[in-house]
Amino acid sequence: MKKNFVLDTNILLNDPNSIFAFEENNVIIPIFVLEEVDTFKKDMSELGKNARTISRVLDNLRAQGRLVDGVPINEGEGTLRVAFAIRELSEQFALLGNTADSRILAVASEVQREHPDMPCIFVTKDINLRVRGAALGLQVMDYMADKVHVDELYSGRFERTVADDLLQQLFSHGEAENPAGTEDEEKMPPNAFGVLHGASGSGSAIVRVQPDGKTLRTLKGSGPSVWGIRPRNKEQHFAFELLLDDNVRLVTLVGQAGTGKTLLALAAGLQKAAEEQTYQRLLVSRPVFPLGKDIGFLPGDVNEKLRPWMQPVHDNLELLLGISGREKRTGRSSDELFDMDMVHIEPLTYIRGRSIPSQFILVDEAQNLTPHEVKTIITRCGDDTKIVLTGDPYQIDNPYVDATNNGLVHVVKRFKGEAIAGHITLSKGERSELAERAAELL
Repeated sequence: MKKNFVLDTNILLNDPNSIFAFEENNVIIPIFVLEEVDTFKKDMSELGKNARTISRVLDNLRAQGRLVDGVPINEGEGTLRVAFAIRELSEQFALLGNTADSRILAVASEVQREHPDMPCIFVTKDINLRVRGAALGLQVMDYMADKVHVDELYSGRFERTVADDLLQQLFSHGEAENPAGTEDEEKMPPNAFGVLHGASGSGSAIVRVQPDGKTLRTLKGSGPSVWGIRPRNKEQHFAFELLLDDNVRLVTLVGQAGTGKTLLALAAGLQKAAEEQTYQRLLVSRPVFPLGKDIGFLPGDVNEKLRPWMQPVHDNLELLLGISGREKRTGRSSDELFDMDMVHIEPLTYIRGRSIPSQFILVDEAQNLTPHEVKTIITRCGDDTKIVLTGDPYQIDNPYVDATNNGLVHVVKRFKGEAIAGHITLSKGERSELAERAAELL
C-alpha cells in the first residue's frame, strides 16, 4: 500500500534530496514549508546552500506538471506535490497559534482526512513537533535515511572461531585466505582486524585483512614505537597499523575521551612528515564549537584566534616532544614544530576550493561536522595526501547534528569495505583510571 509522507522544513534543509528517499510513495510538501525554506536562501551557510538546492530541484520538477496536482518522481513510481490547508484552521489548531508549525500540522491533518484509507506520516526532525503531531492524532516519524546508530557502528575489528588448518597456516606462513562469511557472520572487509581462535582451542592469532579483501596477514608483537609512544592495547596497535600504512588514505578513529585517538594520530603524523618525510607537513584542524557559553571574540591573527581551540593539540605535541615543566618555564613549547613548518594549523572555514597534496591531515573532533562538511574536507585531499578523522559521537557540541547523523559516523558507514580506508573503534581509556571511569559513569 502506498503511503503519504508530509515533510517538515528541517527535512529539506537537512537533505535537499530527501524527497527522492521515499521510493514509490507520495511525498507532500506544505506550501508553508517552502515559505520557511525561502527565508534561508540568502544564507552563506550549509542551510542556505540546501535551501537553494531544493528550490532548483522543485523548479526542475515543475516543468513536468503542476506541483499542486502532483508530479512523478523516482521513475514514475512515486509522486510529489505541494499542498495547502484549504479548510480554515480548526479550533484545536487555532489554539496552537497561527504559526508556521501549526499550519504545517494542519496540512498533514488535512491530508490524513482526505485519504483515510492511506497511511499518512508526518516526517520531522523536530522532537517537539513530533510530540505535538502525535498529540493531534497524526502518525509521526524522524527522517532516518542519514542515521547510523552508534551501537551498531562498524568497529573495524572482529572476533571469530576458525578451522584449525586455517590457524595453522597463519602460524606457518603468516598469511592465509580470508574465509567467506556465513549466515551469522559477515566476511571481514578490507583493512579490518580480527582475533581468530582455533575451533579446537588450539590457539589464537591476530590478523589484518589486506586491502584486496582476500588475504589475512598475522600481526606479531605489541606494535611499533612511534615518537616514544607504544600501543597500550590491541586497538591502539590496530590504529597504528592503519595510520602508518601509506596505502590507506583515509583513517577514522572513534572512541570515548582518553582512548588515545588524537595522540596516536599526531604521533603517526609526525613520524610520517618529520622523520620519514613521506608528507610535506602535518596539517591539523578542529571544528570551532565551544563547550558551554562562548566567551566572545578573540583577539589576534588567525593562529592566535585558533590557539584556545587547538590547545589540546598543543598539549599532545608537548607530550610527544617530552617537554617537561621546567623546560616550559624556560620557553620551550610545541611552537617549535610550527616554526619549523612541520606542523600547520588549518581553519576549516577557509578550506573550500583548496587542493591539498602530499600532506598528512588530522581533523580532530570530527563528530561536530555535518556529512556535507566532511565531504567538503575529504574532497580537498590531493595526490599522496592522507587524512585522519577522530572523534567521539557521544560528545557533540554542534546543535545541528547528533550521535546518529554526524559526519564522522557517516564516513565510517560509507567507507566500510573500501581498500583505501580503514577504521578502528577504541574502547579502552588509557588517559587515567579517573578519566576512564568518568567516561563510563557520567
